[in-house]
Amino acid sequence: MLLSYCVVNTSARPLLLACLEAIERTHPADIEHEVLVLDNASDDGSAAAVDRLRGGARVIAIDRRAGKAENDSTLLRAARGRYCLLLNEDAEVCAGAVGALIDALETDPQAAVAGAQLLSPAGDPQPCAWRLPGPATALAGALFLHRRLVVESRGTRTRAVGWIQSSAMLVRRTAAEQVSYLDPDFFVYSDETDFCKRLADGGWHILYVPAARAVHHEQLSTDPTAAKPRIVELHRNHDRYMRKHHPAAMALAVRPLRAWFYLVRALVGLSGGRDDWRRYLLHARQALRPDRGEGLREAAARYNRTRGKAG
Repeated sequence: MLLSYCVVNTSARPLLLACLEAIERTHPADIEHEVLVLDNASDDGSAAAVDRLRGGARVIAIDRRAGKAENDSTLLRAARGRYCLLLNEDAEVCAGAVGALIDALETDPQAAVAGAQLLSPAGDPQPCAWRLPGPATALAGALFLHRRLVVESRGTRTRAVGWIQSSAMLVRRTAAEQVSYLDPDFFVYSDETDFCKRLADGGWHILYVPAARAVHHEQLSTDPTAAKPRIVELHRNHDRYMRKHHPAAMALAVRPLRAWFYLVRALVGLSGGRDDWRRYLLHARQALRPDRGEGLREAAARYNRTRGKAG
């Protein structure tokens, strides 16, 4: 089999059904494929809704809420396809995307990953590929040169990049096996960054494919209280990545650089009377002290306890 669609869903039934409908609508007729849906202990009837569909998706329903890296790895191990298209439930592939991603990996046998250009629901291109994090990228951010020096999702040609967002990411399954899949220590955020880094260390490279497009309905709250667990998890796992792949002194040096970037944005928002200044201030605090606060991992653990499940 050539292709496995691998979708992770966490209590987002309407988005999941739209994701699956987009797969059915845009899948190239001449490519043998399967659709796998990992339902991450949802409480909204998502798994049952997929079972009622006529598309033949295979549901892997787990009874304890796990992290994105662990769930993507479960799907990669269960998949039968040579290539696995990792999709968030809030992503919808556009016509031609699958063919463009497969062509990219077929053309380049040393490419392990090919990522689509992500679009907002309004159709605007979103940053989705970057240089691998390090002191230089943190300094570029602190100087507000990140869009020019760090973001790599630009241009109209397929190009090698440091890492690509996993919302719509085609993976060569043998390459994923070679690096033992995604690291479950990254509950969510920086999991694909670490994955791409380890693939690069293994001699593979990562491709950004602008001809492939996918709409991403990013589920982020603008309310600081509601957004806090995600912000905590974001900075916790960026720091985890830095400590895993760089010396401890470099990881520590990056913290104030990242905090400065968000602090300036908070001050600009406050002086301009914008409501987002509190959210940026929270980002600054977490960037400086990523070891504090409760993130999505703790939220999942509480959810599991209410269901009587370990973890």
